[in-house]
Amino acid sequence: MFAKQTREPDTERAGAKLRVDSARVTYQARTGTVLAVDGIDLDVADGEFVAIVGPSGSGKSTFLMALDGLVPLAGGRICVGGKPVDRPGPDRAVVFQDACLLPWRSVIDNVAYGLELAGRPKKDRLRVAAELLVLTGLKGFEDFYPDQLSGGMKQRVNIARALAADPEILLLDEPFSGLDAQTRESMQGELLKIWDARKKTAVFVTHQIDEAVYLADRVVAFSARPARVVAEWRIPFARPRRLELKHTREHRDLEEEIWEVVRAQKASDDDGAEAVPASGES
Repeated sequence: MFAKQTREPDTERAGAKLRVDSARVTYQARTGTVLAVDGIDLDVADGEFVAIVGPSGSGKSTFLMALDGLVPLAGGRICVGGKPVDRPGPDRAVVFQDACLLPWRSVIDNVAYGLELAGRPKKDRLRVAAELLVLTGLKGFEDFYPDQLSGGMKQRVNIARALAADPEILLLDEPFSGLDAQTRESMQGELLKIWDARKKTAVFVTHQIDEAVYLADRVVAFSARPARVVAEWRIPFARPRRLELKHTREHRDLEEEIWEVVRAQKASDDDGAEAVPASGES
């Protein structure tokens, strides 16, 4: 079996692109202040691909939004390149579950949209967008509109748009959850090709254990809410990876080991309270 990993605090943290110290996130509910994320410590090295798994409702997406600065921290600290995160910034880009493309803009104009908002010259932003359309396999679809694209193609545009601003960190919130199984698997392979070409630091939230193992350098398991890190695994498979890897015994064994941890957390959540009050709440 694959041994769960523990962090070496001082050696890894010195070179971390993303550093999370004791992050806590709360939100208001009818029952009071609910603790969603409780004391997360996480380092992600430059160019590392980390996948986060855990039970539904465990706070994975909330944590990702905190990394982007869209959700404020109730405690702790998040730093990118040594700089504290307190709001969204150009050093981070999010790929959401829904592609959220602008329907009145063509594919190339959707990809270039962020650069347009940043004031980049038209010639420059169209050049960057065209390069990314080649990278994401969308060359020839520059003048198509979102309603002419399949779900997988929309997500390719979504990824290209996120990459256009050349962020330091790519944050992916279950980007393939709305796709059928065949398209989802195909998009996993496409994402790895894109990541291999750009080597962006990436944090990827998913419910699919096989997806996490196939894509990531490291898989981190969250507890049931409030989210805490309960285990992590270094993925031993060499890159580049082919989809056939997912059908090997080694891949399936690692999937099962991680799933047992997630299953145990889900069972504890099913047996527990619906909401965990934050400190000072009853």
